Amino acid sequence: MKITLGVLLILTLGTVPAWAVLGQYESSVSVDQEYLRSEDRVQAFQAYKVHQLTTANGTIVREYISPQGLVFGVTWQGPFMPNMQQLLGSYVTNLQTASPAQTHVRHLRGLIVKTNDFVFVNGGHMRFWKGSAYVPSLFPSNVSAEVVR
Repeated sequence: MKITLGVLLILTLGTVPAWAVLGQYESSVSVDQEYLRSEDRVQAFQAYKVHQLTTANGTIVREYISPQGLVFGVTWQGPFMPNMQQLLGSYVTNLQTASPAQTHVRHLRGLIVKTNDFVFVNGGHMRFWKGSAYVPSLFPSNVSAEVVR
């Protein structure tokens, strides 16, 4: 079980460079768009905005922005795992320090980590990865966690 968790954590801390950082300000999205030469489509909803970055290799990252301008959630899907250190920022330590009670491995294809104020779900297989991470305390009022899935 420890070996499986270790392998999944190494995969999760993956490769593919820079995205906006969970818990940081919206301005980091434009830096990522330039660096990755990705297309940025913005959708505005009543209580939040979503930046969708699409790279040439087909990876899509959606960054959910609160009215205060903070990234409260991110989702990803595509042939490669994004760099979790860059994507999660300081919240990556929640992955590294999660207790066995806070961690659930799904048939060698996924990992779920739930702590007091952080939720991480990741799964997939070679050439297809999909996941999400969010911080419940940063959610705008009247927005549920179902939005970031």
